[in-house]
Amino acid sequence: MAAGEGMRMRSSLPKMLHPVCGRPMVAWPILAARRAGPARLAAIVSPDLDISAGLPEGTETVIQPEGDGTGGALRAALDPIRESETVIVLSGDHPLISAETIAGLLAAHRESGAAATVMTAVLEDPGSYGRIVRDGESGDLARIVEAKAPGDATPEELEIREVNTGAYAFAAAPLAEALERIGNDNAQGEYYLGDVLPPLREAGLRVVAHAAGDLAVTMGINDRADLAAVEAEARRRILEHHMLAGVTVVDPGSTWVDAEVEIAADARIEPGTSLRGATAVGAGSVVGPLTTLIDTRLGENVGVPHSYLVECEVLDGCSVGPFAYLRPGAHLELGAKAGAFVEIKASRIGEGAKVPHLAYVGDAEIGAGSNLGAGTITANYDGFRKHRTVIGDNARIGVDTVLIAPVEVGDSAYTGAGAVIKDDVPEGALAVSDNDQRNIEGYAERRAAEMREEEEERP
Repeated sequence: MAAGEGMRMRSSLPKMLHPVCGRPMVAWPILAARRAGPARLAAIVSPDLDISAGLPEGTETVIQPEGDGTGGALRAALDPIRESETVIVLSGDHPLISAETIAGLLAAHRESGAAATVMTAVLEDPGSYGRIVRDGESGDLARIVEAKAPGDATPEELEIREVNTGAYAFAAAPLAEALERIGNDNAQGEYYLGDVLPPLREAGLRVVAHAAGDLAVTMGINDRADLAAVEAEARRRILEHHMLAGVTVVDPGSTWVDAEVEIAADARIEPGTSLRGATAVGAGSVVGPLTTLIDTRLGENVGVPHSYLVECEVLDGCSVGPFAYLRPGAHLELGAKAGAFVEIKASRIGEGAKVPHLAYVGDAEIGAGSNLGAGTITANYDGFRKHRTVIGDNARIGVDTVLIAPVEVGDSAYTGAGAVIKDDVPEGALAVSDNDQRNIEGYAERRAAEMREEEEERP
């Protein structure tokens, strides 16, 4: 069920699209359900909210024409329900349910032979969750008592710690029949999914409760505070998964890793690091401290301290940072280096090439073994179009060189310090700029006198 408006989120973004560790909220239960192996998977959505961007590929959609409650959502899905044998109902705003928990619910449902199985959890503090009242003899579910408003439940019922999680398994045919019988004669004018349970019991069918072992299934998201709490738990689980798989996370409390990130065993993640999107980190690599990788792929044995990398690729044995900024399209070949205060975008840095510090490399090809001195700049933009700089293998670019693209520097060529390179440099040549030094004697004294005169003339 994913048709809720989520007014308490106070957001222009539909509630179901709010990310939890880089993945849309609604995608979490859908992906968990998919791993549990259903024959068919559908999301019940609102016609007024486009959440298609958050639905994993292959997810069917069912339109709930109006916001008429959880029972209304299932009534909108009567056609696919009638075409099914067993129906699992999940909430799109409960992202922490796992495939194992769903499989456990389905197994308990089939084993009991019940028409409906309600997934429950036992909480130390059940708060305002609906309480599960079981039949004293059979242990089946007798009723669900709401506890949100005063007087809904007796003091004895409020002592019950087993609560409704909002996930259900149904035999499809009895569910479809019960959905057609429920009404909306209540203060909200809505159809409630829980209202299908009494007709099932009245028909002599079993309704049972199945207690889930994972209490996180109760963690729903209604507002931004709930979102933060759920994301914290999701992040903890993600980091635990990686650590158990052989990744060193030095300080989990200051490390953020999105759900889709891949990290190989023996990688080390230092404090203050954020790995986002479709990032992958190879074995033996050390990321951080204070590094952000977004949709970036690192090879093996790469070091990236104090840096920011976006949509780029860094192959085995490379060194990046500290304080480097690698922008989209940056590609470092084996053993290359992008050092301190280096910015690279849309460029290939060849095998073993070095851009050690204080440089901007944009729209460039740097050959294997080349070295760019401090202050090197590729002037790639003429105000209208981007142009490329090509530097051959084993070239040596002197400090403070400006390469005005389009331009090529041949293999094993050199540029002098402070050179402005406008024309191609042949292989093995040294390119220098004519810039004779001229000393102006007494300049400091004359300048000081000018400043005094200006000060005296001020009112």
